Amino acid sequence: MKLSIPLMVNTDNPNFQFYEKRFKALADQKRLHLLSILCKNGSTCVCDLSEMLDLPQSKLSYHLKILLEADIILKEKKGTWNYYEINNKVIDHLLSEELCCLFRPAK
Repeated sequence: MKLSIPLMVNTDNPNFQFYEKRFKALADQKRLHLLSILCKNGSTCVCDLSEMLDLPQSKLSYHLKILLEADIILKEKKGTWNYYEINNKVIDHLLSEELCCLFRPAK
């Protein structure tokens, strides 16, 4: 059974700005590493992420902010700590076959 994920844009007249922010957010090695950790561990406390990535809190906050603004990750406050996780809905669209079809030549 093939999973079909509906596009978030009209394929006849795509709004590429919708994807521009997301792809820019992914175009960084530290942010990709951060996403890899969230993918493996699920929801993770910011205190643990800082140690796992060997980043000072200020730099980690900068990368988290970019991913949050691009809607690639989600944040949940639990007590005094923030927990981050992958936004599966957005990631599914970025990796979908339907989106890839926008960039394949017509046959």
